[in-house]
Amino acid sequence: MSAMLESRVSGATLFRKGKVREVYEAGDDKLVIVASDRLSAFDVVLATPIPDKGKVLTQLSSFWFRKTEKIVPNHLVASDVRRFPKAFREADGLGGRAVLVDRCERIDVECVARGYLAGSAWTEYKALGTVAGETLPPALLEAEQLPEPIFTPATKAASGHDQNISRAQLAGMIGTELARELERLTLELYRFAHDLASAKGLVLADTKLEFGLHDGRIKLIDEVLTPDSSRYWDAATYAPGGSPPSYDKQYVRDFLLRSGWNREPPAPALPDEVVRGTSERYRECYRRLVGKDLA
Repeated sequence: MSAMLESRVSGATLFRKGKVREVYEAGDDKLVIVASDRLSAFDVVLATPIPDKGKVLTQLSSFWFRKTEKIVPNHLVASDVRRFPKAFREADGLGGRAVLVDRCERIDVECVARGYLAGSAWTEYKALGTVAGETLPPALLEAEQLPEPIFTPATKAASGHDQNISRAQLAGMIGTELARELERLTLELYRFAHDLASAKGLVLADTKLEFGLHDGRIKLIDEVLTPDSSRYWDAATYAPGGSPPSYDKQYVRDFLLRSGWNREPPAPALPDEVVRGTSERYRECYRRLVGKDLA
């Protein structure tokens, strides 16, 4: 399988390069976001790409943007490269992994919804009985479904891990009214996506969303409800009391932990079986949610 480690668009101005994506200026208050097949683990970008990963992220985000646009507007303008400016139409390899979007003023906070006790939430709960500083019922198990989904915002980190903050801290950062609206939208989007995923035999344990402002309106931006930003489990094998296998890069993390790597760059190269297994997990998540194979 072929993979794209980095996009190149002759004649276009690079606006920002992230761990996974390149963002280009596209005129008229627009941007083009290209998702490569790069993968980061433990905050290090690996040298080994995962074929089709960028296509899964892009096409699954577009699927969810269309499904959720009645809940909140989003920044998606077009996913067909033929509708992009000329420089992008002439570039190689962008089909299925690039979107044209409205340029929004990003609200610099991660909006996290959790319906199950997993990841960093489980770590905090074990130590303190809280998640994002708020007390939860006692004696909950790892991966147990919470009585109600909870909103646990985090600060966006340019490097390193995002840091969980309290809802009060969020209100202090961006104002009470905006904080309340982001919480409402995050939980509504989570509940909608959780129900849709459940109908497809998946458990959506938690998800991380980003919002921006465009002409004074809140819009859902970046990627949405993908295996990079969300924790999906197979409903048929899910059970509380442990850490269920997820449709994301945990397979890579597990290999890296077994390898003895010290988490400092460079990371070790991934063997073919780990690359294939990770690529298939991403494609299977897409297949289950969308109901068809990745194009």
